[in-house]
Amino acid sequence: MRKALAFPLTVIYYLAFFTTLLVFHAIQWVCHYGFGYSAHKRSVDILNATLIGCLGLIGTRIRFSNPHKLQNSKPHIIVCNHQSLYDIPPLIWFLRHLHPKFISKKELGRGIPSVSFNLRHGGSLLIDRAKAKDALVAIEDYANTLNRTKHSTIIFPEGTRSGSATPRRFRLGGLVTLFENMPEAMVLPISISHSWKLMKWGNFPMMPGVTMQFSVHEPIAVKEHKANELAARVEQIIVGGIED
Repeated sequence: MRKALAFPLTVIYYLAFFTTLLVFHAIQWVCHYGFGYSAHKRSVDILNATLIGCLGLIGTRIRFSNPHKLQNSKPHIIVCNHQSLYDIPPLIWFLRHLHPKFISKKELGRGIPSVSFNLRHGGSLLIDRAKAKDALVAIEDYANTLNRTKHSTIIFPEGTRSGSATPRRFRLGGLVTLFENMPEAMVLPISISHSWKLMKWGNFPMMPGVTMQFSVHEPIAVKEHKANELAARVEQIIVGGIED
């Protein structure tokens, strides 16, 4: 019964999802070129709130546990496991006061309405994974920009979506580079659970009634730890907080 219901709900969801991306692509363009950073960021915030609303059409619920007071006067390095592409809208919306940006593969900078525009113009970093040394240099420059603007970054050290409750092994090189170049930043580990279930049956149909859990752990001051040790500790915290 649940899967039978999933087919029409998924059709409705995808219609709403792609319409939202197309509409907000135009809105972002106007905000960015006509009014600047603050207007563009606001449009991105509302875009992601709308995308969360679209997930509600298939009965998706989101629980974002955030018992900690986060200082928006400092940049945050937000480190998460990555189960599905639907991890991203809740992170942007619920952490919007931290001005979160992304480190993403360069391929995402083209061809996706709204998403690609924001990655190119919203302050994120697009890297070429095939050129690891160049990517680390780019991350160093990116870290210096975040230090200056006090904006934050979201990084998925797995490198790609796990598609299950079992995370991939974290690639710690980029994370260590951020730590070494952002000594005044705070690290915010977040464990994401159950979002992979949305795609349990593939792209179509999506599973209805999933509750996505974002467990926000206590922030850690970068300067109080050695970069390599901190990276390993953060991986342990995140993996330990993932629910089956």
